[in-house]
Amino acid sequence: MDYKKTNAPTNTVTRDMVDFREETGNVYEAIAIIGKRANQISVEMKDELKKKLEEFSSSSDNLEEVFENREQIEISRYYERLPKPTLIATQEFTEGNVYYRNPLKEN
Repeated sequence: MDYKKTNAPTNTVTRDMVDFREETGNVYEAIAIIGKRANQISVEMKDELKKKLEEFSSSSDNLEEVFENREQIEISRYYERLPKPTLIATQEFTEGNVYYRNPLKEN
């Protein structure tokens, strides 16, 4: 799922923990699934941001260039405005867009 096009809220939302139990049967298992998905999203976001910022890196860094590079600042601000990975993962889980399996329950 593309995290840029998600309808996840950008601020914290209070949720009923019992609702997470419906899909997995266990609140803690649901939170573990959401946490692992949030880590995956976070890694994707960091890698993408790093690739975009590498385009602006130069071999000779001086302080004047850092403050004058508006494009780099705009890219950083865009990523700061995106919803946090935990909120995106929670939204994906509640919508049923997260695939998970528990190998202990399969045996």
